[in-house]
Amino acid sequence: MNISNKKLGKDVLLHDNTNIKNCDFGVYTEVGMFNFLENSTLGDYSYTGQFCFLQNTIVGKFSNIAAMVRIGPTDHPYDRPSLHHFTYRQEMYGFNNNDDSEFFNHRQARVTSIGHDTWIGHGAIISPEITVGHGAVIGAGAVVTKDVAPYAIVVGVPAKEIKKRFSDEVITALLEIKWWDWSHDLIKNRIQDFHLSIEEFVSLYHQN
Repeated sequence: MNISNKKLGKDVLLHDNTNIKNCDFGVYTEVGMFNFLENSTLGDYSYTGQFCFLQNTIVGKFSNIAAMVRIGPTDHPYDRPSLHHFTYRQEMYGFNNNDDSEFFNHRQARVTSIGHDTWIGHGAIISPEITVGHGAVIGAGAVVTKDVAPYAIVVGVPAKEIKKRFSDEVITALLEIKWWDWSHDLIKNRIQDFHLSIEEFVSLYHQN
């Protein structure tokens, strides 16, 4: 499907070969082909590229997730005598009639949070229980093992902050404006204002 002629709406657009388990989707959302999403929420206007893998993740609004991103990868039990599946998927191997529900519940409780208006670059990996702040940028191929501040840009393995997108004053103003909470009609009416400089936008909408 050509990106220039597809239309999004109130129902999520699921591309071919997606595997969705226990997930919620906001309006104007899109899930790329060959995605696996489990126990996750994709907020309004957010999308994923191809070959993404999200588990136990809450994604905010207007998040831009590039191809081949992994968020909330689940762990093996490295504190046990064996790392292998058979210690918690016992039924699969005929060792027991019940799997290790306590282990799976612990996995699901390790929620990763992705803020509003974020950009997750191609091939990035974000560990479980990480919080990525609003407006942050995760560089392509980065491995995020620590929380990311709002409007920070992080790159590398492990990911480290290289700079902020804007000054502290502008960041504070944007976090107070919360334009991502505007209604669809209000954004439509103000769409041209998103082409202003950041200083002009903040001056227009921030109440001192």
